[in-house]
Amino acid sequence: MPESDPKTLVSTEWLADHLDDADLRLFDASWFLPTVDRDAKADYAKAHIPGARFFDIDEIADLRSPLPHMLPTGEKFLSRMRAMGVGDGHQVVVYDSLGIFSAPRVWWTFRAFGKSDIAVLDGGLPKWLAEGRAVTPEPPVIRDRHMTIARRPDMVKDVTEVAAASKLGDWEIIDARAADRFRGEAPEPRPGLRMGHIPGSKNVPWNTLLNDDGTMKPPAEIKRLFEAARIDLAKPAICTCGSGVNAAILALALTRIGHQRTAVYDGSWAEWGMYDDLNVAIGEA
Repeated sequence: MPESDPKTLVSTEWLADHLDDADLRLFDASWFLPTVDRDAKADYAKAHIPGARFFDIDEIADLRSPLPHMLPTGEKFLSRMRAMGVGDGHQVVVYDSLGIFSAPRVWWTFRAFGKSDIAVLDGGLPKWLAEGRAVTPEPPVIRDRHMTIARRPDMVKDVTEVAAASKLGDWEIIDARAADRFRGEAPEPRPGLRMGHIPGSKNVPWNTLLNDDGTMKPPAEIKRLFEAARIDLAKPAICTCGSGVNAAILALALTRIGHQRTAVYDGSWAEWGMYDDLNVAIGEA
């Protein structure tokens, strides 16, 4: 797979070359864990890549759900995208302020609604800034655009489907959380959740897929990491994490290596860890 692929991952050089393209739409999708004292929207207002809109992961979501930032309805997604001037035929690029952290969640969201012309900025805002590239506090000029979607239910798994996969072993369940959280040795950042992991799941911490500069490792190295975690890449995969954000990093990495059937467990541990009637495993997979 080429270094820059407009359907998965593009470099800062690629973005700089295409920043003024009429059909480019850029999003800042920065988001932080509840334990981090930062305001992503305020950071965006101070400085963002020219032309970027702000994608609020917590607001462009199903607010009827008790779980955090669940996938929005198609109607809400369409409404927000049209209002931000994103329509059919646009190439979308999404970045975040930590390198590759929350941007893949938005990449997966677009794909779950049938939009494939979307890529994550490799290395995100930190790499862009390290290279001395321009940022601005100025909001972009936005005109409504028409968009159509086709929801892909195969890309989203609910708790019932994940429980069946855990029991049958017909899907690989891959957990993106840190190893100590996966093993049940460290508390969850959200209060009230049990510790441990979904029985039968395997652990590939999301940060192991990244280089020190926040860029994603090359496909050959990604493949070795999944294989080292005893992931059978011939099986379809369900990606999970704390609340469905970092799971999308796994989904992006799997897509980069050509994996064909990848879904995200939207509720992730925020849901599984909440219910006592769901089994929990402790220790290594």
